[in-house]
Amino acid sequence: MIRVVDLFSGAGGLTFGFKNRIENNTFIESNEFDILFANEINKNASDAFLLNFPEIPMLNCSITDINESYLQEKNIDYTDVDLVIGGPPCQSFSTVGKRQYDERAKMYQEYRRVLTFVQPKVFLFENVTGLLSMKNDEKLPVLEDIKKSFSDFSDFGIDLSYEIKDSVLNAKHFGIPQNRERVFLIGIRKDLEIVHDWQFPAPEIDNEFLTLEDAIGDLPSLGNGETKHLYENAPYTNYQRLMRNQCNYLMNHVNGTNGEKMLTIMQAVIPGEGRNYINSLVESGALDQKYYLTSGYDNTYGKLWWDRPSSTITNNLTTPSSLRCIHPIQNRALTPREGARIQSFPDTFQFIGAIKSINSQIGNAVPPLLAMVIAQQLKDFFDENFLIGRE
Repeated sequence: MIRVVDLFSGAGGLTFGFKNRIENNTFIESNEFDILFANEINKNASDAFLLNFPEIPMLNCSITDINESYLQEKNIDYTDVDLVIGGPPCQSFSTVGKRQYDERAKMYQEYRRVLTFVQPKVFLFENVTGLLSMKNDEKLPVLEDIKKSFSDFSDFGIDLSYEIKDSVLNAKHFGIPQNRERVFLIGIRKDLEIVHDWQFPAPEIDNEFLTLEDAIGDLPSLGNGETKHLYENAPYTNYQRLMRNQCNYLMNHVNGTNGEKMLTIMQAVIPGEGRNYINSLVESGALDQKYYLTSGYDNTYGKLWWDRPSSTITNNLTTPSSLRCIHPIQNRALTPREGARIQSFPDTFQFIGAIKSINSQIGNAVPPLLAMVIAQQLKDFFDENFLIGRE
């Protein structure tokens, strides 16, 4: 088995992909990877992780607390680690936010510090594409700074170095109904004898991507402020059948309560349009002046397309005034369960906390199906280079 540590785990999107595979359009538990421990500072996310992966030790603490003494006190095995996976907080790098090179932006340095005593053969690092254009305190590209720091650990007084490979992967190319690009770094320890070089997974789908309807079309319709816990329709796509995962109780399918102004705006906007479209209706006299929107970005108050992949799911997926998240054929925003479906979490996957916290657990995650593709690629890489004959 490949021995793994999951840092900044969230509710467990990466772990799900490493602990499961798909056979006959059904999720099957995989035993190829042994997750030695996971770390997540957010209590709700760590509780959700434990709920879904009760057999994996979870350290609900800041990564800054984790050192060899701490792991020994917790009786956590961190010896002979093959792989570290995880992505530090991405909000500082997001092109939507303030893009500040703040303490959260520097958390990759803590990820790096953990590598100094875990010293895995390989690590997987994930973050938003905003990382590509973010600058550090010296106005240099953050990504290059990160890659350079992972290539040389001499500042710790140890002989440790990784060869870094990076790529941008889009979830829609791997059977996920979401246009979601993310940066992935793979680090391979330079002291190892690598025969077969690492290759990122090639896109599996170049067109005819899964659509929003393919993902959530079977879920019950909801009125203003309504919640439903029972399925009303049979799944009619393979993706819907996979996501049902033999679930018979619908969790987190709740619609918020909106006032008259928001209901009117959501009804008026058309798929693919948003704030500017509403304002154009006001300017033309088609809508009353009271509906004019003075705040937000061009794609806030945006309505999704039914016949295309979803836009990138964010932490505000249930807030209609946020980035594009209005349902294309119902007068409401997405529900947390719809967001989870779009991210490729099965309906059996449980989240913990209030809606805001649940949305963060969903929006921050690596889509499990994408994690599954990467996990298979890593398994093949380990089999070719390290694990032949190892049990």
